[in-house]
Amino acid sequence: MLHCKHLLSPSSFKRKVVAVATPNNLTSINHRPLLLPKLPGFLSMDDVTRSQPFPLASTAAKASQNKTIDPQPKYEGKKIKGRVVLMKKNVLDLNDLTASVFDRVGELVGKAVSLQFISSVNGDPENGSPGKVGKPAYLENWITTITPLTAGDSAFDITFDWDEEIGVPGAFIIRNDHHSEFYLKTLTLEDVPGEGQIHFVCNSWVYPADKYKKDRIFFANKTYLSSDTPKPLQKFREEELLNLRGDDDDKTRELQEWDRVYDYAYYNDLGNPDKGQEYARPVLGGSSEFPYPRRGRTGRPPTETDPNTESQLKLIMSLNIYVPRDERFGPLKLSDLLAYGLKTIPQVLKPELAALLVGSHNEFNNMQEVLMLYEGGIELPDGILKYIRDSIHEELFKELFRTDGGKFLKFPVPQVIQDNKSAWRTDEEFAREMLAGVNPVAIRRLQEFPPASKLDQKAYGDQTSQITKEHIEHNLKGLSIDEAIKNNKLFILDHHDALMPYLRRINTTSTKTYSSRTLLFLENDGTLKPLAIELSLPHPDGDQFGCISKVYTPSSQGVESSIWQLAKAYVNVNDSGHHQLISHWLKTHAVIEPFVIAANRQLSVLHPIHKLLHPHFRETMNANAIAREVLTNAGGIIEETVFPAKFSMEWSSVMYKNWVFPEQALPVDLIKR
Repeated sequence: MLHCKHLLSPSSFKRKVVAVATPNNLTSINHRPLLLPKLPGFLSMDDVTRSQPFPLASTAAKASQNKTIDPQPKYEGKKIKGRVVLMKKNVLDLNDLTASVFDRVGELVGKAVSLQFISSVNGDPENGSPGKVGKPAYLENWITTITPLTAGDSAFDITFDWDEEIGVPGAFIIRNDHHSEFYLKTLTLEDVPGEGQIHFVCNSWVYPADKYKKDRIFFANKTYLSSDTPKPLQKFREEELLNLRGDDDDKTRELQEWDRVYDYAYYNDLGNPDKGQEYARPVLGGSSEFPYPRRGRTGRPPTETDPNTESQLKLIMSLNIYVPRDERFGPLKLSDLLAYGLKTIPQVLKPELAALLVGSHNEFNNMQEVLMLYEGGIELPDGILKYIRDSIHEELFKELFRTDGGKFLKFPVPQVIQDNKSAWRTDEEFAREMLAGVNPVAIRRLQEFPPASKLDQKAYGDQTSQITKEHIEHNLKGLSIDEAIKNNKLFILDHHDALMPYLRRINTTSTKTYSSRTLLFLENDGTLKPLAIELSLPHPDGDQFGCISKVYTPSSQGVESSIWQLAKAYVNVNDSGHHQLISHWLKTHAVIEPFVIAANRQLSVLHPIHKLLHPHFRETMNANAIAREVLTNAGGIIEETVFPAKFSMEWSSVMYKNWVFPEQALPVDLIKR
């Protein structure tokens, strides 16, 4: 190897020989070996494309006349090594050990996992100039890499010949010719000429190749706007988005777990009219009467009774409802979710279990029965215990029962009642839970007194609050109502307008409730104190006559104290239902799903916005899909436990009419409240 030093400026470039490399990678001067580091100003012949000796003065003229010397590749014969990290199917599904066996058999008969790299710098004119695709390279040692059942990741080496025509890879195609899918995490290439290390973050399920119509492609861990994407990668970027949209897919086909389609559908799978008319529910979305956010398309066939209603899965299969596989929960998270969910769904396990939990009247008889959920759980007979163990995944069984043996549905004791079982009854705790609980965003600053209604007076009459200054002024610490409003001391939890239009229908079911308004006073120490609660019912002569209201104020003695406790309970019923259906389900889950779908349809994984949104959107579609099967469906948990009953989802659609997207951001949201 020859090292040269620049002696003059580039305009009069000359070189002086200072050292010649020996075969042992040492340098020598006058045949005396020494180590010579690559110092600034030195030019290594490693970077020269010609392999001829440096022309000395005596041969310079002859060499300069030689015009036919053929260049040879810089890295001819170079091997590029990489490492693939993945999780095999049998690691995640302990009940499917055959997956590992079949994959190994496949390797023996030549059915392996191959990768082909796609150039980010050189196009392929024969194929319309997208990035040139290299020759296949195969994962090494799949058979000999034994993955313990308790392990997670497996690492596999991959080696391929460097191809100057490929240059720097910007993507790769992976082909899985095994029997089973695997979860591909990352690929890292080392010592890539001109680039060094290249990292591919994949985090995706790769199914056998015969399940796909198009190749599975993954891009290097870089970000590009569409216009900035290297030209050889642009076609692959566009084709991947087309594949995810599924626009050329048969819309009547039921989507399968390996499909990667992000498409839209209405909420037309909540009802099940084939079970009877009492299980029929309106389609939410696509109409001015019942507007609603879109959900992901599943392609399930319609019901026999109503062609506009999509059929439902059997309960045992509800966890297999279609969402793109990469949107599904991991096994441990799914077990956690189901365990906590099933603690409120005894009826899905067995009728005998439901009878044990709540008796024949489907209600608690006294407070002690409620406390038993925290103190002792429920003792299950051996037969039911075995039924549960045989019916569900082992991890889910462990999560349901924890270390309590046969004690089922044992909840942790709330901190507020650990020392005093009656602490929840105080006004201070009532207001604290309202503010520190699950639905504080429903509390608003009071701006007018008495509180007015925004309901149409022609349809609903006069709905103005019946709370007067006599009800509250004596608890305002010497302030008048106007002074308290001016000093931002009065707040309201107002569920009146939201409920009143549906209250008459809700009260035709087995559920009975009121619409409520609760006035609160801000104390000097920052805590809230309830001043008055107004409970209202629709006028018995018709909605146009307004409502019938009664106002309750704090009391600590006698019958009035019990009535005050009951009034607070109705407020909590309103607030809990509003939280579950509106603040949580509608505004947190349902309205986000169209954004998840749109992001995957319109934003490439290379887009910087996609990379920012993906961690926040991940698994939302799966949570929503499972909810449609067991929570928000006709006769599901929401209808059984939340006060609007069978009108729950219909009511959330009416509330969606008032949802304005720009008002959800700060500071607009705070100003509005």
